[in-house]
Amino acid sequence: MTLSPARLLMTEADNLFRSRSYADAQKLYEKAASAAQAAPTDTATLIEALSQVARSHLIQDRPDEGAVWLERAAELASSEEPAGWSRYIGVKGRFEWKRGDNETATATFKDMYAYCLEYELHDRAVDAAHMVAITAGPEQQIEWGKKGIAAAEEGGIESWLGPLWNNLGWTYSDMGEHDQALAALQKAREYHWQTATNEQAKLVADWSIAHAWFKVGDIKNALIWLRPTLAWAERRYAEKANADTAEWVGHSHKLLADIAEAQEKPGEALTELKLALQYLKKAKMPKWDADGYKELEVRAQNLQSQ
Repeated sequence: MTLSPARLLMTEADNLFRSRSYADAQKLYEKAASAAQAAPTDTATLIEALSQVARSHLIQDRPDEGAVWLERAAELASSEEPAGWSRYIGVKGRFEWKRGDNETATATFKDMYAYCLEYELHDRAVDAAHMVAITAGPEQQIEWGKKGIAAAEEGGIESWLGPLWNNLGWTYSDMGEHDQALAALQKAREYHWQTATNEQAKLVADWSIAHAWFKVGDIKNALIWLRPTLAWAERRYAEKANADTAEWVGHSHKLLADIAEAQEKPGEALTELKLALQYLKKAKMPKWDADGYKELEVRAQNLQSQ
């Protein structure tokens, strides 16, 4: 079957989006929308393209601009057209989530999950379960994290298993279930290293293992994982200094500060925390987590006064 020009553009744009080249993906989604609009029979692709332009704006912190594109998609979307509808409601739910309306977002993603299973859209069903595991309350997050893993395994979609196990691990961690968190994050790392094409995903998986070992009280294993992860993060930052690469240098130094404090080494903890603040500022943390950054500053001040 020959793909339409709009569908070919969508495929290329989706690949860029998955590689986190959001600005480039957005441009191609816009081109795909124009191409689909010129072809009267390509309504499904038009809905998908409009939805993804909206999502591209959202992920680049431009929700108001994205909302305009989502409204255009909403005018055309119909549950009788599975490809377009499933893409549209997936983006709609993300806008609800980013607005802080988790209850509505959770309902949207649950509906999406049931719809996608009905139409055998396995990849999007997994995406829906993944999002419920983010937007719902803790108990539902565990349930839906496991549902997503089961759906991905049943559909043979291994590329989803790393992110799904990762989210499940961090949900366990947030609940204080650190042994279960470690086991889940070890599974996440296994799949990330098997399937991820993005180097940062592998680095974050390794950092997460270090963090999990620290949380179960095993500092020796935490450092075995953390030291090479920090060196890797520093190499990436040296090669390409930007907010993304700075963030994981910062998180690694912050974890070293946590470890030093646990070992009752306040001087070492302060040194590491100052480095963490330096790199997390470059990562623009004061913008995306102002309270968290302020807490680190206060913590550094307290260590300084000891």
